[in-house]
Amino acid sequence: MSTHSDWVRVFRIGTRGSALALIQAEMVVAALRAVQPQLAFTIERVTTGGDRDRQTSLAALGGQGVFVREIENALCAGKIDLAVHSLKDMPVIQPEGLVIGAVLERGDPRDALVSRLKPSLEALPPGARVGTSSSRRALQVLAQRPDVQTADIRGNVDTRLRKVAAGEFDAAILAMAGLVRLGRVTDMVAPLPPEIMLPAVGQGAIAVEVRAEDAEALGLVQAIDHAETRAAVTAERSFLRALGGGCHMPIAGYAVVSGGELHLRGLVAGGPGGRSARGAISGPCPAAEQLGRDLAQRLLQQGCESLLVEAAAYV
Repeated sequence: MSTHSDWVRVFRIGTRGSALALIQAEMVVAALRAVQPQLAFTIERVTTGGDRDRQTSLAALGGQGVFVREIENALCAGKIDLAVHSLKDMPVIQPEGLVIGAVLERGDPRDALVSRLKPSLEALPPGARVGTSSSRRALQVLAQRPDVQTADIRGNVDTRLRKVAAGEFDAAILAMAGLVRLGRVTDMVAPLPPEIMLPAVGQGAIAVEVRAEDAEALGLVQAIDHAETRAAVTAERSFLRALGGGCHMPIAGYAVVSGGELHLRGLVAGGPGGRSARGAISGPCPAAEQLGRDLAQRLLQQGCESLLVEAAAYV
């Protein structure tokens, strides 16, 4: 006969149902089992607004939060205990009562060009059709190659790869981390260095969100928090928040920790004319929040607000 002491909580993990999202949820489960092997987990698939409508552009859908809102609602309602997200999809302001309990060690933060042709931005022919659902990516491509065409591409990673293979697009830009996690890195894939394509805030990082009041879940996930990644993405998200931007605005931010110092680069892209405001800042990791705000202030002094207005009109 079982007793109360035999009871083990089963932690319900909410995630999108895409192949990549499920792999990322399994990565979280593996990390948690490594520190608490006796615990039990289930993975609950949640369909988000961005999953239901794969035709409308992300900007038209409302941009920020379209891939996380329903999952966060389920977390707030107590239907799940942990939520796993691609951090780059998360709004910089969370719903009241929810916190990011852990950020896993970051994967490859870079973007990648995928093409049936020679996969390099320089080698694309004039007028090439490049698919991306991100204004950040589109405007950085046009700054390098104003002679190509950018067009909205929706769907999961495999859908986008099929569209390129079928010739609907000459190339597409995807996150390198997703391609790596799905095992889709082939000779059609060329990583784009940050000097050419500065990544999205939080790109390559996996976040685990919990209810702030759930001390057991919060204590559990804190054991898998990666300190350097946490510092880096804290600076990036602070930068984005200070600019008032959402995750689908043409704002890029990328931080690395080296020698105990945090180094943050930021970019606000303008319209297709190639204008942009960019800057960099360094400082101690504990000052990550302030570093993000300080870099945003520098870019605002460069007049990046007018660039955001210009870019919004373009998008």
